[in-house]
Amino acid sequence: MVVFVNGERTATNKTTLKELQISLFASEEVVTILDGYQTDEDCRLKENMEIIFMKKGVFPSKKEWEHMLYARNSKDVQKKISKARVAIIGLGGLGSHIAIELARCGIGELHIVDYDVVEPSNLNRQAYRMSHLGIPKVEALEQEIKQVNPFVKVTAERKKIDETNIEQVLQRDMIICEAVDNPKTKAMIVNEVLTIYPEKWLVAASGMAGYGKSNEIKTKQITGHFYLCGDGISDAGAGNSLMAPRVGICAGHQANKILEIIIEQ
Repeated sequence: MVVFVNGERTATNKTTLKELQISLFASEEVVTILDGYQTDEDCRLKENMEIIFMKKGVFPSKKEWEHMLYARNSKDVQKKISKARVAIIGLGGLGSHIAIELARCGIGELHIVDYDVVEPSNLNRQAYRMSHLGIPKVEALEQEIKQVNPFVKVTAERKKIDETNIEQVLQRDMIICEAVDNPKTKAMIVNEVLTIYPEKWLVAASGMAGYGKSNEIKTKQITGHFYLCGDGISDAGAGNSLMAPRVGICAGHQANKILEIIIEQ
């Protein structure tokens, strides 16, 4: 019988999953992913089964990581994700979580852009730690990304985006994620991208302040290549702050739309 173990074509005379595991790893503890699903159950082997065995608590090789993602997401889907490059402008509550979510999915390259440093007031909703205080966000987020997925290529630019540099900064990026807090900067980015780069994909956000009303945060197609995530009305202000759950929901919408663009377009 022939099965595929960690991406390698493997001939075996074993008849069950547990027998195969023991023959390869003896009594070592392993995580088993069978045809895309993690399982602790035994089953009979079938011709051309896709099996991933990963030792518990052991750092995987790049090849093992890639084949684990192939098994989880399907090879065709994962190949598209691993070849994609995404720009994220603004690394606050939205951008920091979008970057982490895409890194977990095995994105090929992230182009992260922000000029600010991590401050105590960021920690209530952004993907940073106390140890990052005072560090530029591009550096702190790159550290976090590498802890999640060290195989992602990260291009980090500590830069404030404005009308004079946006064309040059984004020239290599086909998918652009707007994730800034400042309304004027947000509007500038959207208007400039739609004007200069109408052929590129733009995923922006508006309206995620406060709490509750989770299902009012939606993803809407504004024009052919422009999507807007949020409820469109909940601006941050006195008595209506940006809180982690709703910001996280909106970040999830943006990351999900980016994945959809990568996979389906």
